[in-house]
Amino acid sequence: MGSEVNRHRLASAQEERQALSGPERARIRELERENAELPEKLVFLKKAAAFFASETR
Repeated sequence: MGSEVNRHRLASAQEERQALSGPERARIRELERENAELPEKLVFLKKAAAFFASETR
């Protein structure tokens, strides 16, 4: 049953990609790129907060 689900997911994903216009695809790529950067930014912000918290003590 798992392989049937995976086949359905792949087929659905391909249909969705074909249904999107050029600008929609570009926007999705942009959002995916932003989402990939978020964990890096979170790590940086946590380190910055820890640094400034330690300086004020």
